[in-house]
This record gives sequence, C-alpha cells and structure tokens, in this order.
Amino acid sequence: MTNPCIICVAITGSVPTQADNPAVPVTIAEQIESTHAAFEAGATIAHCHVRDDAGKPTSDPERFARLKEGIEAHCPGMIVQLSTGGRSGAGRERGGMLPLAPDMASLSVGSNNFPTRVYENSPDLVDWLAAEMLAYNVKPEIEAFDLSHIVQATRMAGDGRLKGPLYVQFVMGVKNAMPADEPIFDFYIETLKRLAPDAQWCAAGIGPTQLTVNEWAISKGGHTRTGLEDNIRLDRTTLAPSNAALVQRAVDLCDKYERPVATWQEARAILGLQKSAA
Repeated sequence: MTNPCIICVAITGSVPTQADNPAVPVTIAEQIESTHAAFEAGATIAHCHVRDDAGKPTSDPERFARLKEGIEAHCPGMIVQLSTGGRSGAGRERGGMLPLAPDMASLSVGSNNFPTRVYENSPDLVDWLAAEMLAYNVKPEIEAFDLSHIVQATRMAGDGRLKGPLYVQFVMGVKNAMPADEPIFDFYIETLKRLAPDAQWCAAGIGPTQLTVNEWAISKGGHTRTGLEDNIRLDRTTLAPSNAALVQRAVDLCDKYERPVATWQEARAILGLQKSAA
C-alpha cells in the first residue's frame, strides 16, 4: 500500500528579501511564476504570504485575492493555503483574507518565542481565527511551534472549535523555539497519534535544518514543507536558485524512501478537501 507524501512549498514568507537571495519572489507576478515552477516540480500546497509595494509583509486581502486567483489559474488543482501569521498584521487584521475562502489557512494556536520577539497568539484571537475558518470552510494547518500547541489543537478539535481530522505541522529550528531534535520529533508524532489518531502531520525545518527535517518527515511517513520562506540556501555556500529547486530536493528524498509524491488529487483526498474544478 502506497503512502503518498504531500509537499508544501512556502514561497515567500515575511522575512527573506531579494537582498538575501534574488530568487525570493516578492511581487504577485513573481510569486505566481515561482509557485507554478514549484507545482510542476511536485509541490501540491502553496503556503502564501503577500508583500506591499515596499516589499514589507502585509495582510492586505486584495493582494491575497490576486495571488490566490493567479495560482488557481496557472496551477490548476493546487491547494492554496493563506497565512494568518503574526508578522503580517495585528489582531483580527491577520484573518482579513479568510472570507476569500481559500482551501486552507495557517493557524497558530498558542504563543512562543521567536528570534527577537514573542510570537503572540492570544486565546481570544485564536478562537476568532478558528471560528472564521469554520464559517468559510477553510481547513486550518496547525502550526505547532511547541508541544503545547499540539495538545491545544486536539482540545479545540474535541470541543468543536476546529473541524477534524486535524492537519498539524511541526515547525522546528526557529531560534528560541523548538529545535530540530529527532527524539523530540518522534515524541511529537507519538503524542499526535495518541491524542488525535485520525490526524495527518507535516513538518518544516527552518534555515539549515530544512533538509534534515524534510528527511525525517518523509522517512517516518509524514508530509513535508520546503521553500524560500524557511530557507534560502542549498548549502552553507550556495543560494537556492528557486523554490522549485528546494521542492526537487524533497522529491529526491521521496524517491530515496520509496514514497510517491502526492498528486494534487491525492493531496486533496488525504486532507479531505473538495475537488478542484481543474
């Protein structure tokens, strides 16, 4: 029995700039082009942030709408996942794009430290974002930066604030948050399976941990995320030439561990998403 691996590409994020790596797509047109190449390489989820005219992160729903429309037109069937992350806005501004009814959106269910600040996700804001996702039939991807976030997500699914089955992403390698540590990774998997046996899981490694976490996730039967949001390099001395190049590394790992790369049809079925019109 095959176990297809869903590859998510985080195309831009809020932090990397073209000064860091010229391949980082910033404008809507650049993001659509980069996503299309990553889609052709094997990615079936596009995790999306948008930038303003100065290249700064924003939660502007109009920009999200144009990006969503472009991805749907040029990458038919690809799952569009919009970010509600805290670097792009404050308070309910972070969920202003949810009425666009994307396939998915990211949801952080608790707070934690980031390199230079607290990533604050108050209970009231988390509940509001979750309610908006329920209202617009948007499947959340739970961003687990800490073990408590896994526990909280399962609690929210149990009381109806989140619609199951859950899709949980383990985020590792953020400075001052959870390190990329394999025994911890294994405990995350064990804990999620114990608390939410029907959940699917994914994993992302930040910076130099990206390839390591990709390999752990693929070899242990989960799904994985790559892309220039999380890591701008192929190795210490080589910048990644594109999002597609990072996706190809994940595809190569799937081949190594005899995991088929999920098609967009398989990814939608695994995640319980409605079929695309593609």
